[in-house]
Amino acid sequence: MSATLKLSQSLSPAERKRRKRYLSATFITCIVLVVVGGSLHVVKLGAMRMGEMRSLATYNLKDEANHIRAAGEDIALHAQNEHRLIVTAQYTVAEAEALLPKERWQDMETTVLIPAGSFLMGTNLESANDTDRPQHSVELPAYRIDKYLVTNAQYARFVAATGHRNPLDWKDGKIPQGALLRPVTMVNWYDAAAYAKWAGKRLPTEAEWEKAARGMDGRRWPWGNTMDPKNLNTYYNRGSATDVNTYTKGVSPFGVFDMAGNVSEWTEDNFLPYKGSVAAADVFQGRVARVLSAEDRAKKISDFVTVDRRYKVMRGGSWKGDPFATAAYHREYALPNLASDFYGFRCASSASK
Repeated sequence: MSATLKLSQSLSPAERKRRKRYLSATFITCIVLVVVGGSLHVVKLGAMRMGEMRSLATYNLKDEANHIRAAGEDIALHAQNEHRLIVTAQYTVAEAEALLPKERWQDMETTVLIPAGSFLMGTNLESANDTDRPQHSVELPAYRIDKYLVTNAQYARFVAATGHRNPLDWKDGKIPQGALLRPVTMVNWYDAAAYAKWAGKRLPTEAEWEKAARGMDGRRWPWGNTMDPKNLNTYYNRGSATDVNTYTKGVSPFGVFDMAGNVSEWTEDNFLPYKGSVAAADVFQGRVARVLSAEDRAKKISDFVTVDRRYKVMRGGSWKGDPFATAAYHREYALPNLASDFYGFRCASSASK
């Protein structure tokens, strides 16, 4: 018989009971310490994550009230700008032409021929949004699409020639320093369509955009099927939009730049379901935020209500968004009168032009 067993048999019932309580208390204490330690670890990780998010912000968060944001304040400011309640100086035609040398203008105006033929549009991936499914074959005639996103410099020529209002982020009517070759932003769908018409082009259809982005083999991104953050500007890895000719390794099979990341691009089309889509019908119905009562107004609360307006499709993801939202098949959308610092566009035309 072991020594432990002999000792156990020699203990009185009261002593056994006391030791059992001690062991139970020790066990419970260990559990509590594990829970507390785990909680402290989670809190620490959360604090680290918040620190990372703050470090990724494009401006000091203490100055947030002085900056245009992606939703909310910028909508109200843009509405004022649309109605010419915000008036700023504009470039003259000569000043706009002098923004870039001739060789750079020629490069920025380059278009790429996309040959006629079918391609795979959408996806069958279960992880994708219902609105991105199903995958289907689309036949398109030949067309041309801009090699680059429309830049601030190009848009300045348009503003100078037509008197169209400036983008809201041009302070005192001038392009921010160092942003000549960055994509023009804070433009809504109507602004983009007006520019395209002035340039003798149009906005690309959703199908034209996707074919130019992924080619004919159904790849997920312009360069292939694996996300590579070195090939694009997304999820705050640069903190702002970047020059449109930056990501040479991220071009599409046709040599088109920034078809993933940088800014989300307006297309010509309304946001409608694909044939065979299982997406809920109300996803495609336009909605706007409205204050429905005096009580809600006092509490600064609004509800999204259905309106008789369609969203426009946006493609490509942006420097602010989820990297997987930059997949070539992914569909984003916005009401055509909205603008943001990650909304931009490029143009297209028939092959004959």
